[in-house]
Amino acid sequence: MTTAVDDHIADVRLVDNHVHGFWLTSGDRRRFENGLNEANTEPLADFDSGFDTQLGFAVRAHCAPLLGLPEHAEPQSYWERRSELTEDQLARVFLPAAGVSDWLVDTGLPGEIAGLPEMTQASGGGVGEIVRLEQLAEQAAAAPGDYADAFRRILHERSATAVATKTVLAYRGGFDGDLSEPDPRDVAEAAARWRDAGGVRLTDRVLLRFGVHEALRLGKPLQFHVGLGDRDCNLHRTNPMLLLDFLRHSGSTPVVLLHCYPYEREAGYLAQAFNNVYLDVGLSINHLGARAEAFIGRTLELAPFRKILYSSDAFGPAELHYLGSLLWRAGMAAVLTGFVARDQWSEADAIRVVDLIARDNALRLYGL
Repeated sequence: MTTAVDDHIADVRLVDNHVHGFWLTSGDRRRFENGLNEANTEPLADFDSGFDTQLGFAVRAHCAPLLGLPEHAEPQSYWERRSELTEDQLARVFLPAAGVSDWLVDTGLPGEIAGLPEMTQASGGGVGEIVRLEQLAEQAAAAPGDYADAFRRILHERSATAVATKTVLAYRGGFDGDLSEPDPRDVAEAAARWRDAGGVRLTDRVLLRFGVHEALRLGKPLQFHVGLGDRDCNLHRTNPMLLLDFLRHSGSTPVVLLHCYPYEREAGYLAQAFNNVYLDVGLSINHLGARAEAFIGRTLELAPFRKILYSSDAFGPAELHYLGSLLWRAGMAAVLTGFVARDQWSEADAIRVVDLIARDNALRLYGL
């Protein structure tokens, strides 16, 4: 028997506050199974399978019916049916089914993936752009003249129509160490060294710090990748508690902590401790699959409910854009109906919190 809370969660339109594009070109089964693994940067071992993961089970359970297959279809049956469709056709199945009104897209990843126009066409929803700072740094390094001036010019041009900026500092050395604003002379010297080295894949701490502080000065929400990521990311250096000193001097610019697993409790503490800190539950939910409910429950422990945001952080297989929504809805329903059944929450409060996390917080934060 469903409750009013279940019905509301099933119907609410979401704002996906951090997502990437779907694949534009078809590939083989190995690419697809690698797309079901977040951490491994190499092809999976011959004995392994992306289908034998929480995410792989979720694909078979929840995506198979949208392709005309029974729930829990066998991997080979799922792959054969999937292969009959182009990636664009798959996106036109899965993205509208997610029930998302607005997709905020990080456009900083290379490769043949959907951009803003393709996301709009496939989903039928609105789109907004999130500008990645490290991509801007590479553009500034390739530009003539002073690096700092070029970075500021490109940042202001790109962000004029964007809703937010993002840094992948977590992948470029982590959060431990100095994150104060660097001296202009140090920026100029670091930029000269980086340009001489080719100006690709920014890892220089001075220039990373410079970009983050320029984004803070911009005033639009600044997103930080936190926690779970591929193995290029040193996980122990992405605990958001290492951002404490930075956050104490971050002013009023909103800082959004993305993904957070396994540091969702630390992120919840920071969201409670700082007015400008928010947390996002994307990526983790997809990869936790049937265990996403426990993760969602932990995010609702300390973090103020006006500081939590929905996202899928989907990238590549269009199934992920759909599963982010479906697993979030299922997890939220299980957690909140439990609160209501134990008379810890009222039904009205549960429905109100759903709306905050699903869309209202993002609408306010990003000015949508």
